Amino acid sequence: MRTLLTLLLIGGLGGTVLYQATDGLRALTSEGARRVAVTDAARPVPDVTLQDQHGDRFSLAELEGRALVINFIYTRCPTVCLALGDALQQLQRALPAERLGGDVLLLSISFDPANDTPARLAAYAEWFRAGDGWRVTRPLSEEDLHDLLERFGVVVIPDGRGGFEHNAALHLVDPAGRLAEIRDLDDVDGVRRWLEDAS
Repeated sequence: MRTLLTLLLIGGLGGTVLYQATDGLRALTSEGARRVAVTDAARPVPDVTLQDQHGDRFSLAELEGRALVINFIYTRCPTVCLALGDALQQLQRALPAERLGGDVLLLSISFDPANDTPARLAAYAEWFRAGDGWRVTRPLSEEDLHDLLERFGVVVIPDGRGGFEHNAALHLVDPAGRLAEIRDLDDVDGVRRWLEDAS
């Protein structure tokens, strides 16, 4: 009987710890925890300066009033960045032309600005047929890159072969300039519905 009570007590304590550590079983991974934290409390995006595929410079603060869909990429990426590009390409096709570039903007932000020159950003944009409402960009300083990655919770680790391992998602910024949600890269329909509600 004591053994049974001890096992029940240990099981109950373990369950309580698991429940607390996973935010009520809502986040079973660090990526899940990042997404839950953003959904629970939207974060203002940092006011950083970006340069796009045309060489034009602008700040994220200039984009307030628009809903943004942001992904983080590097143009030499042979795997997940291609899927991220496909996701924004699908969104570009799914959104009404009058919204894209108006109250909705798609942004790809490179975390490899030393290699991703405007010419390489332009080649990436051309590969995915990025229209006027999709800007492929890079931050202009290491400080701005650090601020972006930290605020968005993006983890970038050199892979030892000249590339990077990184988490991949679609980051949704509301018109007030706050990171409001993070969605899977294949949840294009969910992102489209969020954009309809965000306007």
